[in-house]
Amino acid sequence: MVLKKKKEIQVDAFFLDQQQLEKLQRFSKAEEQNLASLLLHCAQLGNGIQQIQCIKQITPLVKKMDQNSACDPMVKACLDILGETYFSLGVKNPLKKVLASSLNSLPEEFMTLAVQSFVCCLREELKTSDIYLYRKVLDNLASCMEDFSLGRASIKNLFEEVLQFVQKSLLGIQEENRQNRGNRIVQTQLMHDLLIAIKVSMMLVQQLQENIQGSLWKHHESFVWQSMCSLLKSSTNFLMDASLLQTVQTTSGLAVILFTKAMYEPAEELPSLVSDLLLGSVKHTGVPAWFVSNCGTLCTEELPDSVLLFLCHGALAMLEWKNGSMGENGEKLLLDIASVLLSLSSELKESSMATSLSRILAIWTNSAQAALVSGSPNLKIKLNGNSDVIGKLLEYIYTHWEHPLDAVRHQTKLIFKNLLQIHRTTITGSSEKSDPFFARLMKRLLSLEWHVKGKYASLGCLVECVGTESILQLDRTIPVQILDVMNDQSLAPYASDLLETMFTNHKAHFTSSFQESTWIDQWHDIWVSPLLVILCEGNHDQTTYIIDYYLPKLLKCSPDSLSYMIRILQASADANLGSCSTRGALGALMACLRTARAHGHLELSNIMSNGLVSTERIKQGLVHQHNQVCIDALGLLCETHRSTEIVSMEEMQLIQFFMMYNLNSQSPSVRQQIGSLLRKLFCRIQESSQVLYKLEQNKTKQELLENSTIKHPSGILQQYKDFMSSVCDRLFEVLFPGSSHPTRFSALTILGSVAEIFSVPKGQAQVFQLDQEIDSTRVQTLIRCFASTFEEVKVLAFGLLMKLRDVAFNLQDSENLDLLFQAAMDLSTSTKPYDCVTASYLLNFLVHHKGLQHVCLGKWIEHNHQRDGNTSVSTVEKNTLAVIKLLLVNVEEEILQAKKSLLQAAASFPMYGRVHCITGALQQLPFNLTLVAEWKEMVARLILMSYKLSAVVSPVVQSSSPEGLIPMDSDSESASRLQMILHEIQPQDTNDYFMQAKIMKEHCKVKSEKQADHKPMENTCTEMRGKERQTCDVTAQMVLVCCWRSMKEVSLLLGTLCKLLPSQAASEPSDGLITVEQVKNIGDYFKHHLLQSRHRGAFELAYAGFVQLTEMLSRCNSESLRKMPEQWLRCVLEEIKSCDPSSTLCATRRSAGIPFYIQALLASEPKKSNTDLLKMTMKELISLAAPLNEPSSVIPQVHALNILRALFRDTRLGENIMPYVADGIQAAILGFMSPVWAVRNSSTLLFSALITRIFGVKRGKDENSPKNRMTGREFFSRFPSLYPFLLKQLEIATNTLNSEAEELKIHPSLFLLLLILGRLYPSPMDGTYSALSMAPFVPFIIRCGHSPVYRSREMSGRALVPFVMVNEVPRTVLSLLEGLPDSTSPCIRQNNVHGTLLQVFHLLQSYLKSKHLVNLDFQQGLGDIITCIGTKLWLAKRPNPCLVTRAAYLDVLVMLSTHLGKFKKQGMQLFGFWEEMNRVISDSELVSGIPYSSAIPGLVQYLQSITKLIISVLSVTAGPDIQSSSSPVAMKIAKPSLSIVHLLHCEFHEVRLLALEAILLWLKQINSKQIAGEGGAVLCLLIDLEGTLLRMALKEKNLQCFCKVLEILYNMDLRNVLPKTECSVKMNPNELLTWSLNVVDVSNSAEVQSIALKFASKLVIHLLQNHQQISEEVLKKWVQLIVYFCGDEQQTEMLLAAAEVLKSVTTFLLINEKLILGLSDTLAVWKCVVLLLQNEDLVVRDAAAEVIQVAQSEKKSSKGTEFALRIVNAPMALDLAFGILCELLQRWGEIPAGVPILLEWLLGDGEPKSDSETSAPEEDDYLFDKGEVNFWAEKLTHIRQLSKHLLQLISMTHLTLPDHGELNRLSRIALDQAQLIGHHLRALPPTPEFSKTAEFTRLAIQNERVSVCLKILNLLKPDDTCKNENLEK
Repeated sequence: MVLKKKKEIQVDAFFLDQQQLEKLQRFSKAEEQNLASLLLHCAQLGNGIQQIQCIKQITPLVKKMDQNSACDPMVKACLDILGETYFSLGVKNPLKKVLASSLNSLPEEFMTLAVQSFVCCLREELKTSDIYLYRKVLDNLASCMEDFSLGRASIKNLFEEVLQFVQKSLLGIQEENRQNRGNRIVQTQLMHDLLIAIKVSMMLVQQLQENIQGSLWKHHESFVWQSMCSLLKSSTNFLMDASLLQTVQTTSGLAVILFTKAMYEPAEELPSLVSDLLLGSVKHTGVPAWFVSNCGTLCTEELPDSVLLFLCHGALAMLEWKNGSMGENGEKLLLDIASVLLSLSSELKESSMATSLSRILAIWTNSAQAALVSGSPNLKIKLNGNSDVIGKLLEYIYTHWEHPLDAVRHQTKLIFKNLLQIHRTTITGSSEKSDPFFARLMKRLLSLEWHVKGKYASLGCLVECVGTESILQLDRTIPVQILDVMNDQSLAPYASDLLETMFTNHKAHFTSSFQESTWIDQWHDIWVSPLLVILCEGNHDQTTYIIDYYLPKLLKCSPDSLSYMIRILQASADANLGSCSTRGALGALMACLRTARAHGHLELSNIMSNGLVSTERIKQGLVHQHNQVCIDALGLLCETHRSTEIVSMEEMQLIQFFMMYNLNSQSPSVRQQIGSLLRKLFCRIQESSQVLYKLEQNKTKQELLENSTIKHPSGILQQYKDFMSSVCDRLFEVLFPGSSHPTRFSALTILGSVAEIFSVPKGQAQVFQLDQEIDSTRVQTLIRCFASTFEEVKVLAFGLLMKLRDVAFNLQDSENLDLLFQAAMDLSTSTKPYDCVTASYLLNFLVHHKGLQHVCLGKWIEHNHQRDGNTSVSTVEKNTLAVIKLLLVNVEEEILQAKKSLLQAAASFPMYGRVHCITGALQQLPFNLTLVAEWKEMVARLILMSYKLSAVVSPVVQSSSPEGLIPMDSDSESASRLQMILHEIQPQDTNDYFMQAKIMKEHCKVKSEKQADHKPMENTCTEMRGKERQTCDVTAQMVLVCCWRSMKEVSLLLGTLCKLLPSQAASEPSDGLITVEQVKNIGDYFKHHLLQSRHRGAFELAYAGFVQLTEMLSRCNSESLRKMPEQWLRCVLEEIKSCDPSSTLCATRRSAGIPFYIQALLASEPKKSNTDLLKMTMKELISLAAPLNEPSSVIPQVHALNILRALFRDTRLGENIMPYVADGIQAAILGFMSPVWAVRNSSTLLFSALITRIFGVKRGKDENSPKNRMTGREFFSRFPSLYPFLLKQLEIATNTLNSEAEELKIHPSLFLLLLILGRLYPSPMDGTYSALSMAPFVPFIIRCGHSPVYRSREMSGRALVPFVMVNEVPRTVLSLLEGLPDSTSPCIRQNNVHGTLLQVFHLLQSYLKSKHLVNLDFQQGLGDIITCIGTKLWLAKRPNPCLVTRAAYLDVLVMLSTHLGKFKKQGMQLFGFWEEMNRVISDSELVSGIPYSSAIPGLVQYLQSITKLIISVLSVTAGPDIQSSSSPVAMKIAKPSLSIVHLLHCEFHEVRLLALEAILLWLKQINSKQIAGEGGAVLCLLIDLEGTLLRMALKEKNLQCFCKVLEILYNMDLRNVLPKTECSVKMNPNELLTWSLNVVDVSNSAEVQSIALKFASKLVIHLLQNHQQISEEVLKKWVQLIVYFCGDEQQTEMLLAAAEVLKSVTTFLLINEKLILGLSDTLAVWKCVVLLLQNEDLVVRDAAAEVIQVAQSEKKSSKGTEFALRIVNAPMALDLAFGILCELLQRWGEIPAGVPILLEWLLGDGEPKSDSETSAPEEDDYLFDKGEVNFWAEKLTHIRQLSKHLLQLISMTHLTLPDHGELNRLSRIALDQAQLIGHHLRALPPTPEFSKTAEFTRLAIQNERVSVCLKILNLLKPDDTCKNENLEK
């Protein structure tokens, strides 16, 4: 269900002048309708739509007239007027088309008259001489030639005049354009006029043949021929003029070919002329003189690339390719065009050109298809799939199918599709399925990785050719593979399109092959079953994208599959409810039902009445733990195919249920979806209610109602009304004090939708109105939302109040408004930065109040009475002016104070709040202002105030160290380095880091030279006494915040003021509120600050204001203003270049504001223009960024690099910046070699920005993920200049590595080169045509492995992988291995060995992961590698002295061993391999003892590698095939030389840790029965480990190992562990329990504590279940620890451990029939559950909700049939928890003892404190601290739920507790607290919700707690008197 807005058609009416009207009145007759009276009536209608109806009556009227009336002067007059009207109408007016079609159908006898009239009018039109009116004439000519016989006839009559006019207009517009160069707006207009003129000239020529008989006109003296020559010459000029718009050039290309085609004889020579033009081989002798004289410029050898492109386009579009009319020349031309286009593809990189080229190539493939149909056999051979041309086109496709431009990718797909068709045409007659070209394509495409987007569209096209079945025969798992790809959103749309193509094709194949429907099951198995598995078990993203993209397509293709899906999911929905991470069958069912209902495949009422899905199921879905299941269940209720479907009662009840538990969602996307789904529901209620109202009105059609399905419209309308009212009640109810930000956000969003959808249009009955639900407390609630610390909540509350403003102001008394206004003024000068935002919203709300001036402003300013007389002034405008005036007066006074003491200003009245409020007020002003003079004066004052304020604060933000930090570099070494760096960039930044700390004087002079000394320092606090004589500490932070925020607000204010400049130059310059002069000054102000500020906050926000200014300038009509950005840009570039010592530009801080300044100037350039400024700037910057190694060029180079970085990061420059990327990379890599640190630093930053620009934003943490990569071919074809550059740089870098000398030479750019190369990968599509082969890089990268730097060797290992094709890996690995030295080699360079081994490792890793595991070549290659590895095994043994290379060799062995073990490879050769492995192990130091200390380099690495090998070999040899084999070799292998116990005893903790991790993994495998039936294999490795592990647990000193030991014990079966405790550690089980509880106590590692508690809890349960005694105090201690773990400030890890423990004890301790722990302890543990369910962290809440899941499942299994909600979200779980608790109290019979404890929970623990006691001291410590920000937990929610259940319990059991000491104590506490809260509340200032928000909220919550508690206490007391007495209190 999509909400669409209905479009209204606008038709402008036509009007006749006085003369025409008189003429018609003369002829019209009153008694009968004739043509004149019809026209007169038509002209008097003011409405265009009615005029259309009227004009349509002309034809029938004329047809009724008799033959002779053609001579009637009335007819002539009417036709004249119709002609004049036709030419006066605008080209887009629908009236014009209607008039043309009416005149088209005039009877014959009237036609000649009409033509005369039209010729007359047209002749008048052609006399137009004003160039700016040409457009109208040209539009009229174009309209006449489009399907309008009258118009054509008129043009035929005036053909020569028309031709002459078109000729004149082309020349005139061209000349006018030349004179207006630089005026973008006028030029754009002229370009479009020119475009139309060229199109009209083409239309004329295309109709030339029918307008002029024969070929007489081809006589060279004739007028028409002369005109044609002139047109041809003009078109040629336009084609060659690069300053014109590209569309004009393209159209001129079409025109040149069209005109030449019309004039050229003999026609069959034309193709060879065009061929010669394109190839630059025109011989002047063979070409007619007229062509040379008009198109001489085209006959040169070297035409510009763009001209060639447009000529190709012209030839393809204008020549006739069908039915072989051009013969052999035509076929040659076709192939020539292809070769020209393909050669252009490597030249044209600019985005618009690249797009055009791809489009023209697609046109070429269409022409080729047309030519083939009747082409010669020779052409068929040349266009066969295996031909050269097609090969090169495929290259083009593979290079461009991942192009960043959508248009190019789309055209690439079309080209591929057409190529397949072309090949099909060439092989007609033979079978497509067995065609080798298709087979080869299919294999190559399938071998690509799935992250290549081009693969999907291409496979889709192939499927259409060869069918799905042939692809499935190659690989049946393809559908599953594609579904797996769908967890990446960028690939999901492509994947779903391919799947759709495949399953639709497959279904068609089945239906045509099989008669019966037996095939449907097979089709379901392939396409539906995998989908259901993923929906149930897949991860969140994958399932979401599959539901969004794939499911609707599947259901559309086969709606019947829905019942199959429901049947399967329904069967497992009970058992598989899902969890917080998977949807389960229930979630999958909801998703399928939602999609089906939304697309109209099912009716909800049907499935609910069929019992297919029960209300309970949907309820469970609505509060499911998995967010998306909730959303799908809600979607099922809200989304329908018909927007007027009646909402049933069940649906409304379910929605109410949903809103109880889901408004508090922390996920923004979930909140957004809830909002949009409920919006759809409200729209449905609104639209269906309109239908119901109509039904009710049509009481007359009573019998219709009898049969109608809707029986009682009024009843349903009443239900709607009640439902909407209850929804609003719920939404206002959740805006209670202390409600969380998500709740407020959701509630306000939904209320906003309600207000919008149910607003009252005039004269329409409305089912519901929000206004009627509003009372004063609700208005108050909404106003309080302004105090929220989240701006989005303020925005929503403000929007809602604006919709309800009339009601809102009526409900507020004037006193209240006065207080609000007072609060806003106070907040606007608060020192807390976020307070002024609240103030701004309050003021913006109040200015809408009519009486504001009387109520509030009266006290503040004297009232101006004359103005009240002017009633036309809107309230908002009057009030805004007054408020701004008031704020301005205040801020001006404060600026004067600040001049005297900036410190005092920062501490008492930072001025930025006032300015913020002024900007906010200006932004909501209406456009049409009436008080222009007052506003002009106001604007001038505001600008002046801005400059004054800026002058006071700017010295701080422009000082060279505004943060007030002083690096205390006392040690001489770092100090001298700092001096050196500073010296490099002298004298730009005269910052003296070593000045003494200066304390700011009390009276700062604002002269900037003195200001330089007044740096506010972080470590100095000056005590100030303000007016109120209170002391306040002023920190450097406060001064800085005051200053940079003031700068920010001034910038935004000035930016807002600039927008007030009128965009059109009015006749009177006085119309604008701001003058041109003021705008220029503001521009200079921004320039000054952006280029001088040092504080990031200040210049980033000055930038925001400056962007508003530049955008306004580019749209401005005034010439001088429009030229300003260009002048500023040239100035700043000059200043950067000049490197003048007096320059104040900042060279540190990444050039501070300079990049921002340039960015703003460039981004304002119109997107459609030629971007000349960008081109000029980039050229300058690239030349500056290139190193010159002269000291004077260093600063400009740093600036250039910093600016380039900012420009490459700016998304607004889009594709326009791509042509400069290659130069940027070169500058960065060369800059990296600079001796100056600043240049190196800036180069690194630029390089990083460019990598992101080229390869895209990194989405995951994985450095080496395949996503941010591209094929080498694509990379080098997009940046061809980088190919030779990178190759050369790599050669230089690797040459330094090869010197035999031992000294360390490291080339600086090697690292960057490897970074880029590591991001490229080879594509199986790399063909033979590519000149940009990746092969030359390989030897250099291999040589990089010899680098002395470890990291470089590592990177070369990674970078080599992409350059070696998969089938080349075995050969490359073998050659690398053969290059390793033998043990006898004389000189072994270990660095080289290490580098080579890393390369072997990475190559093998990628090879073993690849998809080619199945084929025989792979097996063969692997065998060769294993054999070769055996020959160099000495490197892994003792003879190799270097431990690092030994470790590297072992890593290779581990990888092979793991791979072979996983794939159960057998055979004697492999037995040999295992035997060798055993030898390596037995030769290792682990067997013979380790002679080294840990200080030896590489020892730890070696030990880890050998341990991994041992573990790998152990797990393989434990496998059944080796254990059960009888061969002697196998028996030898089966007894490993080292056991796992040996590893556990190793002295190195790294070895122990690896061994423990392996044990844990094996344990988990056995426990999860992953190795079903083979558990025994690993089991034999774990026999008798318990004792060893227990001993380790007591002795282990290393934390990680200790954790692992405990985790293993926790995962083991205690029945095996406990019997061993006595003999191995001399402890009985109880002592073990005490020991583990002590571990929790004494350890200070959260990880250890968590696992120890889990182990202890497992022990507790085990012992209790086996009826063994545990002492009371141990149990108490255990409960206390659990409570401690659930404390407020604990780490997430501990909270999760507590949740797991609680879940494990639920069944046995929490919901047991017997109270095993005693009441108070059991309730304490339950309180932990309640606390965890309110934790801020979602993971913790989800874990705690599982406790409720266990409890509910037990309840269901014990009670049987009744449905219980099990997998629920935290709010629902909390409600259920209290319900279960109350039930348990009944079951245990502990109600009297339990209720008081629950009442204590209700009352809370705290005494209410007053604000003065708590927060005075910290007031100014934390400037930005917003107090307690509430993201989730809501105290009142849990209080309301608990009290609800308590009240139910009391009323059910009729409980009274007469004189219960505990209750009396609680009563006293509650009453005392109530009094105290009342006292505190009265002590608060007026409007405490704004001035003391936190305090006010806390007291309000406490107040509700106490009153609820008192209410329940009263119910528990038996006698009524007591009850009344309490209530009175």
